[in-house]
Amino acid sequence: MRNPIKLVLWAVLLISSFSCGGDQDYVATIHTEFGDIVAVFFDDTPVHKSNFISLAEEGRFDSTEFHRVMKGFMAQGGDVFTKEGLDPATWPTLPAEITSNHFHQRGMIAAARQPDGINPEKRSNGSQFYIVLGKVYSEDELMVDLSLLQPAFMKYIQLGSQEELKNEYVRLYEAQEFDSLTSLLISKSKEIEESLNINVTKNFSPAQVEAYTTVGGTPHLDGEYTVFGQVVQGMDVVDRIAEEPTGFRDKPTDPVWMTVTVEKMSKDKIEKEYGFVYPKNK
Repeated sequence: MRNPIKLVLWAVLLISSFSCGGDQDYVATIHTEFGDIVAVFFDDTPVHKSNFISLAEEGRFDSTEFHRVMKGFMAQGGDVFTKEGLDPATWPTLPAEITSNHFHQRGMIAAARQPDGINPEKRSNGSQFYIVLGKVYSEDELMVDLSLLQPAFMKYIQLGSQEELKNEYVRLYEAQEFDSLTSLLISKSKEIEESLNINVTKNFSPAQVEAYTTVGGTPHLDGEYTVFGQVVQGMDVVDRIAEEPTGFRDKPTDPVWMTVTVEKMSKDKIEKEYGFVYPKNK
């Protein structure tokens, strides 16, 4: 007859092992000649997360490049299917997992994709990803929708009472002082809204405003691409890669190769070692 105490202990150990497994996560390391980039992926973008991990575990990212880099904007890489010689018409895509709680602040990892004209569902490329760099915005600069403000501004300066403003606009335009010109438009946004009874203000969440006015990012990409991970160490490496001299289509003139490895680690260790904060269960 089996010892009931041993059976109970065995059951407890079995349950504990499953619980411990649930407290682990994957950490990916992108190895480059400039150093390592360490990343964690989000549980609420499960298709993109599992796809990245599978490609890494199979070694398919190895010997791909950061093939498109733009200083102060992003670094894109992981073109597995070109490396493998697949016909572009057969490249796998992933369903969009665009969520409001993941946006393009500095350090986020998002999936590249084809434009809306041929990809209205915003499906992601099955391997290529980009790491967000971006810039820090003032709150006024962030919140104003320039695509709406510019035509409103042109209408506003035609008013007889705005002759002085019109002359200043012309002066800055002719001098090609476009940063100053943008600042002028933004400074007049509230005045224009009240005068023309229009709204030129973007709708950002408090979290987005906080992120874009402190760490920075690329807010105009929000809602357009799936953000599925975050760099937790090595953003200085990403900055260095993005500074490489480039040629046609922003491709570095000297290839920046990568290999990618993944390992399982306890979530407690990830939080302590990398400062990544997991959402708490409600």
